[in-house]
Amino acid sequence: MKLALITDAWQPQVNGVVTTLVELVREMDALDHQVTVIHPGLFRTRPCPGYDGIDLAVRPYAQLASQLDALAPEAIHIATEGPLGWAARRYCLRRKLAFTTAYHTRFPEILKAALKVPLWLGYAVFRHFHKPSSGVLVPTQGVLRLLEARGFRHLRGWTHGVDMGLFSHHPQATECVHLGNLTRPVSLFVGRVSYEKNIEAFLQLQVPGTKVVCGVGPLEAALKERYSGVYWLGVLPRAELASVYAAADVFVMPS
Repeated sequence: MKLALITDAWQPQVNGVVTTLVELVREMDALDHQVTVIHPGLFRTRPCPGYDGIDLAVRPYAQLASQLDALAPEAIHIATEGPLGWAARRYCLRRKLAFTTAYHTRFPEILKAALKVPLWLGYAVFRHFHKPSSGVLVPTQGVLRLLEARGFRHLRGWTHGVDMGLFSHHPQATECVHLGNLTRPVSLFVGRVSYEKNIEAFLQLQVPGTKVVCGVGPLEAALKERYSGVYWLGVLPRAELASVYAAADVFVMPS
């Protein structure tokens, strides 16, 4: 199958969406499917306001339409709701082509935290974006129920799974050079240091041991200044990140 994957999130960005899509492409290649990724690196870009490390395509429709016309894909998947996602949606609707979409990130919550956009308005925009999709892929049952309650339709569960070759079970916390001799128990958060992750709820907890944050993002500098007792690891390669997971006593997901 010849698949066009349109995404506003791609390498060199480091986040869960990029990781998911890179693994998707790798697995589809192994199954002899031809996947063409259309990403911001192919277009003129500008930084995303308030979200360091993410560049967005500028007025991409004409170039995107030309690329898709030349590719003539058998299937189109729109992975994100950014400028490329909206341009691909417009292309498909104009040509009466079926397409699927994905809901990776709770952007209405980001918009509320970063720009004070009311939740109802954010969800209305995203509901409009996904409405013509043949299938809206969501990562968890919790997100699926949330979107159902918000009036989204054509929802499909799409669990992301775990790389069992990289992450393995250990009955007890292991040793890890990145954590050194930190006071235990070690409570670990891994993810982008951003609005939607609700990290401050974790950092405010009064718990014994050491809090560790692994990741970068737009709130990193402010939170580092506010919570000096937290151990910040930044971004680690995947193999080293797996060793940090194995060495922690508690994994915290406040998102």
